[in-house]
Amino acid sequence: MAQYRGEWRIGRLAPDHKTIADFRKDNGAAIRKVCAKFGALCRQMGLLQTPSVAIDGSKFKAVNNRDRNFTHAKMARRMAHIEQSVGPYLHQLDSADRQEQSEAISIKSMRIKEKDCSAEAGDEPSGGA
Repeated sequence: MAQYRGEWRIGRLAPDHKTIADFRKDNGAAIRKVCAKFGALCRQMGLLQTPSVAIDGSKFKAVNNRDRNFTHAKMARRMAHIEQSVGPYLHQLDSADRQEQSEAISIKSMRIKEKDCSAEAGDEPSGGA
């Protein structure tokens, strides 16, 4: 019954294949992240065991070369590398923020000085008088 009410509310609209394909193409990275987080959450909750695999009918090409397989040691090194690279990146963001703030302050002070100079010279526009 609830499904029927939902269909009535949206006028029985359903996305076509191209809409779904475009959505997957445009949001592929986010979808992969959500799937990875969901799998990790299921493992944390004890719903999946480590060797479990669930596939929705998609076809995958199996490649097990040295560059594409991951051992626990490789994953640990990769995670450590990512954590190390986050620190300098955050530092760069902080310094960029400070630079933008100082630029904004100098622009504001320059405008104030311009207004002061024009007011001293008597060039200040009058309010319609």
